[in-house]
Amino acid sequence: MSLTAISVPPQTGAAPQGLLVLLHGWGANAEDVAAIATVLNLPDYQLLFPNGPFAYPYAAAGRAWYNFPADFTFTGRPNLSHHPELLASRQQLREWLQSLEGSTGVPLSRTVLGGFSQGGAMTLDVGLGLPLAGLVVLSGYLHAPPQTTQTTLPKVLMAHGTQDLVVPISAARQARESLLAMGVDLDYRELPMGHEISLRIVELVQNFTEEIRLHPQETA
Repeated sequence: MSLTAISVPPQTGAAPQGLLVLLHGWGANAEDVAAIATVLNLPDYQLLFPNGPFAYPYAAAGRAWYNFPADFTFTGRPNLSHHPELLASRQQLREWLQSLEGSTGVPLSRTVLGGFSQGGAMTLDVGLGLPLAGLVVLSGYLHAPPQTTQTTLPKVLMAHGTQDLVVPISAARQARESLLAMGVDLDYRELPMGHEISLRIVELVQNFTEEIRLHPQETA
């Protein structure tokens, strides 16, 4: 089963020079995160906003990449590696991303994958195992200690609010430690905000994506 997604074509009207894929958080949906398209200035990029495959149990319009176990906590070092819904979402998201070159003409090497909250966790989970141009993790966390067989890892932007009451800043700091230990080229930012996507965050995403387009990473 493939993912459904909102697609916003390049403002130039020409074929896309790159893709920016953004994943929503738990209980949100593609429409929620697609609002960022109105303030992003990436005229030659196609923007894609997929829906998570699972229903959110508390609101009819909400979607999820997986529903949290009852005993889940962001503190400590959680390990969701064998969560059945996560395993299913991981496979669907990976296959969908790999299919995008066929529909857009843009390879993974010119694709930036990002996400907010649970979408940020999915970004790290799937993105570290694909030859993507870059990853954007907003108010995110790690599902488990990261593993990859990639010899060249994508650049990563992480941004997290120091006043986040949903995903604590400690989760971001743990992720930072793990990514740096892997040798990831990491741009890590802590901002005085809560669990949100502010205009400053949009600016960081835009600048990161433009920098990758101007200075693409060499692949092994």
